Amino acid sequence: MSDAANFSMMDLFREEVRTHAASLNAGLLELESDPGNSQRVEPLMRAAHSIKGAARIVGIEPAVRLAHALEDAMVAAQQGSIRPSAADIDLCLRATDVLAGLSEVTETGVPAWAASQEAAISALVPRLQALAQGRAAPAAAAVQPVETSAAAVSAPAVIALKHTEGEPASASAGVAVAATPEAPEAVVRVTAQSLTRLMGLAGESLVQARWLQPFAMALMKLRKHHDHLAELLDGLAHAISADSSNHSGVVGEARRQAAQCRQILTERIGEFENHAAQAENLNTRLYREVIVSRMRPFADGVHGFPRMVRDLARQLGKQVRLDILGSSTEVDRDILEKLEAPLTHLLRNAVDHGLELPEIRRAAGKPEAGVVQLEARHRAGMLVLTVRDDGGGIDLERLRHKVVERGLTRAELARSLSEAELLEFLFLPGFSTARSVTEVSGRGVGLDVVQDTVRRIGGSVRISTRLGQGTTFVMQLPITLSVLRAVLVEIAGEPYAFPHNRIDRLIRVSRAQFHSLEHRQFVTVDGQNVGLVLAAQLLELPASPWRDDEVPVLLLSDNAGQYGLVVDAFRGEQDLVVRPLDPRLGKVPNISAAALLDDGAPVLIADVEDLVRSMDQLIQTGSLRRCERAAQTAPRKRALIVDDSITVREVERQLLRAHGYEVAVAVDGQDGWNALRAESFDLVVTDVDMPRMNGFDLLRCIRSDSALAGLPVMIVSYKDREADRLRGLELGANYYLTKSSFHDDTFLRAVQDLIGPAVS
Repeated sequence: MSDAANFSMMDLFREEVRTHAASLNAGLLELESDPGNSQRVEPLMRAAHSIKGAARIVGIEPAVRLAHALEDAMVAAQQGSIRPSAADIDLCLRATDVLAGLSEVTETGVPAWAASQEAAISALVPRLQALAQGRAAPAAAAVQPVETSAAAVSAPAVIALKHTEGEPASASAGVAVAATPEAPEAVVRVTAQSLTRLMGLAGESLVQARWLQPFAMALMKLRKHHDHLAELLDGLAHAISADSSNHSGVVGEARRQAAQCRQILTERIGEFENHAAQAENLNTRLYREVIVSRMRPFADGVHGFPRMVRDLARQLGKQVRLDILGSSTEVDRDILEKLEAPLTHLLRNAVDHGLELPEIRRAAGKPEAGVVQLEARHRAGMLVLTVRDDGGGIDLERLRHKVVERGLTRAELARSLSEAELLEFLFLPGFSTARSVTEVSGRGVGLDVVQDTVRRIGGSVRISTRLGQGTTFVMQLPITLSVLRAVLVEIAGEPYAFPHNRIDRLIRVSRAQFHSLEHRQFVTVDGQNVGLVLAAQLLELPASPWRDDEVPVLLLSDNAGQYGLVVDAFRGEQDLVVRPLDPRLGKVPNISAAALLDDGAPVLIADVEDLVRSMDQLIQTGSLRRCERAAQTAPRKRALIVDDSITVREVERQLLRAHGYEVAVAVDGQDGWNALRAESFDLVVTDVDMPRMNGFDLLRCIRSDSALAGLPVMIVSYKDREADRLRGLELGANYYLTKSSFHDDTFLRAVQDLIGPAVS
């Protein structure tokens, strides 16, 4: 593709090494399980040959020598000259690790890499040559055993695209990468088919956008017809007043113009509705395709685990088979990158402390080879990852004793703990039930890291176990971090979003169900007492007393218990595109990110973990506010703000709300006119220059409507021209102010002069 021209030859070489090293790792493990199958060798030979050719092109001679020796060994295996043993596979894997290290080396770092790997390559090449000739390989004192990481090599790719988000690149397993002053750019790999679809959709979008210009011109033509019609009607009025017998021609022309306007308007409305439907469909398809382009198969993030499990099992003298299910399950690449650490912990613990030694399994009537299963699947809009082993399981009575021994609970309370409650102790930092802690792992060691990582992604993890049969860890995660299914609520008049998967339930609680104990309020849900906390207090917002008998409550929970978060109202559910907060803000308490609603309004996304900790702190310190019923006072006066500038609308809205007024907003004159006919207001504050209907036309409509003629109207405009001010006042505006009045009390004094204070 032409995109390849944007890369240096070294960029392309690194990507090719990453791809072929992954194939070598996976293929060598398969060959170890079936060494007599020559068909398994051919892909390995091709991968080594490709690395050799690519290394020769970029001039990395040590890599050429090593890849050539590895290729010769694979050729011998394919021809049946040798039958690779486990030691031979170890040798080939070590050579692969050295070559894989090149996938993280920059062009300027090649000399340093060659110097650091010269000793290893010099030791590996003669051993591989001896293997290819069917001779015993010489001793390899210079070659040290390599501990393999799950992120040894990235998965195969079709197209490499430059990426500049500053993502950290995982180092190849067990390969020392020389430090260089220049770090390689990270890349995002997208399939050619997905890129083609994106380009096609973008082209369609461009065509749709170009259609808007002639539509705008048609609307301008319609506007001219309307102007002409208005002139004719003015002439008609004068003609009638001058001579009622000579107005028939003018009336006929006016009717023809009116009919023509109606016809054009009807046609354009039909075209616009059709275009809007097409645009919505196109944008939906484009949106979905972009999301798909961020997804990667689960296999891309776990291909290094078979090697890791194999090496660890050999080190521990165990026989282990790793089964990976759901390799094609699509996962957001950001989530996939964050899963390496928790999955590594779980797999290492399963091999080290979950599975028994062969002789113990044989005595228990089990196969000598233990099985660890890693599964990925989608369920109910979530990504579910399962790690299970068929080992000895967790002894719950021993765990119960350990909990008491560590002083984490009293003995009588420990006896009453359920299995799920007991297993939660394994997630405490440093907690382990192992009789001896090895350098590899200990059951429970690192599980706090697993839980912390999963929760930061927005997921949860749980354990189940059966003594003598094995242990299962289930992680439930969002499918993507870029799109969030959220529940929208209102707090102090503002919308807030809560991740759908972090909410236990939404309930409405009658005030008669409230109970009080000292400074706390709580309700009983399913037989359990749930403490109530005001969301406005947590977010440091003014609390709004409830006028209705029922109070909306979000039920949230963590390991310590369940809490009820009291909000003002539920506003439904919506898929939100998550936008990170400006890093200059630091960590905003109780808030994790932001998004835009369907109507373009901004919304903050709550950090549920933070909120739960804040709720617990308020309960412990006894500083909770109570949920109060609103006093029966006169209703607050309502103002409608009409302005096409979101900034101006927000400034005016906050000024009025801060002084107790209820405020609604409209984005232009037509929107404001619709609102006035649907609801009642005490005041209208409008701009002049707006699309669809300007402020003067809105004012004219208000004054010509018998039900609204007396409604106070204030014009607030950037225009400070005397002609505009006089025109507004002539049309019936009560005040004409400039937007500089926000900087003093003029605006608020004018509002109070027109309608008085917020509550009479």
